[in-house]
Amino acid sequence: MGKRIHGGDVSSVLLAFLWLQLGLTTAQTSSAWRTLSGNSPAIIAKGGLSGLFPDSSSYAYQSVSVFSANDTTSWCDVRLTKDSVGVCLPDIKLDNCTDIQYIFGTGKKTYVVNGVNTSGWFSVDYNLSDLAPVTLTQAIYSRTDRFDSSRLVILSVDDVVTQVQPSSLWLNIQHDAFYSQHNLNMSKYVLSLTKRVTVNYLSSPELAFLRRIAPSFTNTKTKLIFRFLDKGIKEPSTNYTYRVLLKNLKLIGTFASGILVPKSYIWPVAPDNYLLPYSSIVTDAHKAGLEIYAADFANDNLLSYNYSYDPLAEYLFFIDNGLFSVDGVVTDFPITPSEAIGCFSRLNKSRVDGKPLIISHNGASGDYPDCTDLAYNEAVEDGADVIDCPVQVTQDGILMCMSSVDLIEVTTVTKSPYSSRLSVIPKLKRTAGIFTFNLTWNEIQKLKPIISQPFYQLYRLERNPRNKNSGNFTTLSDFLALANKKSVSGILISIENAVFMAEQLRIDVVDSVISALNDAGYHKTASEVMIQSTDSSVLVKFKQLTKHKLVYKIDEVVGDAIASSIKDIEAFADAVALRKESIYAVNNLFTTEETGLVPKLHAAGLDVYAYVLRNEFVSQPWDFLSDATVEINAYVAGAGVDGIITDFPGTASRYKRNSCQKLGSKKPNYMLPIPAGQLLGLMAPYLQPPALAPMPVLNATDVIEPPFPQVTPEGAEAPPPAAPPKAAPSSGQRRIASLFLALPPVTLSVVHLLL
Repeated sequence: MGKRIHGGDVSSVLLAFLWLQLGLTTAQTSSAWRTLSGNSPAIIAKGGLSGLFPDSSSYAYQSVSVFSANDTTSWCDVRLTKDSVGVCLPDIKLDNCTDIQYIFGTGKKTYVVNGVNTSGWFSVDYNLSDLAPVTLTQAIYSRTDRFDSSRLVILSVDDVVTQVQPSSLWLNIQHDAFYSQHNLNMSKYVLSLTKRVTVNYLSSPELAFLRRIAPSFTNTKTKLIFRFLDKGIKEPSTNYTYRVLLKNLKLIGTFASGILVPKSYIWPVAPDNYLLPYSSIVTDAHKAGLEIYAADFANDNLLSYNYSYDPLAEYLFFIDNGLFSVDGVVTDFPITPSEAIGCFSRLNKSRVDGKPLIISHNGASGDYPDCTDLAYNEAVEDGADVIDCPVQVTQDGILMCMSSVDLIEVTTVTKSPYSSRLSVIPKLKRTAGIFTFNLTWNEIQKLKPIISQPFYQLYRLERNPRNKNSGNFTTLSDFLALANKKSVSGILISIENAVFMAEQLRIDVVDSVISALNDAGYHKTASEVMIQSTDSSVLVKFKQLTKHKLVYKIDEVVGDAIASSIKDIEAFADAVALRKESIYAVNNLFTTEETGLVPKLHAAGLDVYAYVLRNEFVSQPWDFLSDATVEINAYVAGAGVDGIITDFPGTASRYKRNSCQKLGSKKPNYMLPIPAGQLLGLMAPYLQPPALAPMPVLNATDVIEPPFPQVTPEGAEAPPPAAPPKAAPSSGQRRIASLFLALPPVTLSVVHLLL
C-alpha cells in the first residue's frame, strides 16, 4: 500500500514491575543521527503519559520513568492562578480537563482570549489553595475515564519538579496577553521560576513573549522554542499567520534556538488520509541553525493509512527515513518514540530466525483484501515467516484460499449477477450466505475482493481504502507456487467445515489438500507445512497420512485446560493456536491476569501461537498503550508464546528484528513486558471493572471429535473399513472436480436437504 513510497503514588504500583537496575541502556548510540546536533532525537512527554492518564497528573508524570527512555523530557502547559502560581494544565478552560464545574458550580465566566469570547472556568479566578479539591480528568473522551476519580490534584510546576523529579523539563507558555488583562505577569513568573528550577525548554506560540524574555536566557541551559500552530491561525502579537512566519526562519533565529511545528508541516496528509511528499522544513530549519521539534503525536489518533495503524512506523518516518530527522517529538505516548529511537531505528532488513514465528492471517490482510495475491506478496515482503491459506472449495471442485466460506463477507457477490444464490445452512452460518460452493471458480474470478474491516462498524476505522477492492483471488495451487518462489520458511493451511463437506457434499478436503501439496512438491522440500484446524478429527487424519506440523486451533476463549484435554491434544497436534484473550484475560479493555495456559501447554511439548494480533489501537487493552509493538512484546517476552498470528506481519517482523533483543537482562525499561492487571490498582475501587465470571475450562469433551467420515461419490456403495492408506492421492483438485460433476449445483433448494 502507500506505506512504501490525591491519589495513590503511581510509582508504588507501576515501579514494582520496572525491575530497575544498573546498566539499563538503549541499543542505539548517539552517532549518525540526522538531527542538527547529531544526537538522538529528544522525547517530550506532553503532560506525561497523557494518552492513558489525565494530562499533567501525578500518574501521568510518574509513569514517564516507567514506560519511557531515561532522558525523556516532561512537558507542562503553564497556567497562572489568581495568586500568580504556575500550574500544569492542558487547557486554559479548567472545565475541559478537571471536575471544577462540580466543585464551583457558579464559577463559569466569559473572557476574551486571543480576541475570542470564551466561556468556562479559568485559573485566574482561583488561588492555588482554592483549587485543592479539584481533580484532573481525562480531557479526550475517546480515552478511558477510569482514572478520573483517583484524587489526581492539580500540580504546580514546583510540585512536578519536587515530586516527580523529571530528567528534563519543558514549559509551554500561551495567552500572555490574557494573563496581563488579569494583572498577572507571565514573564515575571517564568524568570522567577528559572532562578530555582532548571527549565530545559521554554516554548511559546507568541513571538512577542519570547522576544521579550530572550535576553534573560542568553548563555543559559534553557532552549527557547518558537511554537507554530496551524498555518491559518494568526500569531497574536504580529497578526501574521503562522504560514507567513514560517517563511522567515531567519527572524525566528534571532531570539530562539528551535521551532516546534505540527507534524503535518513535515509530512502533509491528503484529504483521503494518505501521505503527500515531505516538505523541506526540516532541512530549512537546520540550514538556519534551528532545531525542529514535531508535535501532535498520539498512538490513538487516526494515523495516515501509510502507517498501517502502526504508531511506531510513524515515528520512523520522522527520525529514520534516510534523509532527515527531527530533533525531537512531542507525544502523548512516550513509550513508542522510546522504542523507535532506542530499538527500532536503522534496523537490518534481513530475516531473523527463531522466535516468535510470524504467521500471516489471510496474508497481510491489514493492508490488502484477505487471501489475494497482493496480501500474500505483501506478507512476504513484510517478513512473514509463514503465510497462510484458509482452504475453501468452489462448485467445480477447485481448492482456493479465502478467509470465509461465505462470499458475502469477503467479495462483491451481492452486487453481482450471482446475488440470488442465497443459501441458509445452519451448520455453517446462522444467516443466509452465498457460499464458495455455490459458484464456480470462473464465476468467483469475476467478483472483486473486499478488504476486511473488523473495526469499521463500531469505530469507523478503515483499512487502506485506496486498495479496498484490489488484488486477485488465489487457488491453493497458485498459493503453493507463490510460496515456493518466495523466501518464507513455511506455509499454514487452515481447514474448517471439512466434516460438513465430507458428509453433505461428499468432498474429502483432507485427501485433496494432501494431493495438492504432493503435486506442488511439498513432500520433498525443506519448507515446513503446517495444517491448522479447530476439528481434531481433521488433524488426526493428517497425522495418519503425513508428517506435517499440526496446529490445533481453540476458537473459544478459555482460561484453563484440564490435564486430560491437554494430553488428548498432545496425541494429535504439535502446536496450539490460542485466542489472545485466553493468554491475557481482559475485562472492559483492561488486562486482569495471565491465565497460565502457555506454560501448561509448553510442559506438554506443544508450541503456542497467539491470534489474532492487529495494529488498530482499539484492538488492544489499555495496558498496552495503544501500541501494537507493546502488545506483541507482552505476548512474546511476557507470556512466552512461540508465534504470532497477525493481520500485520510487517509490525511483528520488525519486532523480531529489533536491536534490543540481544540485550537480555539489560533491556531498557520500555522494552520490558507489561504485566497483566497492574493498572487496576490505580483506579478508585468503584471505577474498577466488575468482576468477570470464571473463564471456561477446556475439557476432553471439547477436544475429542468422532472419526473423520469416509467419503464416497453419490450413488457408489461405501467400501468396507480399511487401514489408513500409505500415501495420499496424487491430485486433490482433479479428484474433487470429478465428485462435483456428480452433484447438482448447491442452491437454496438443495440446502434444505442439508438442514
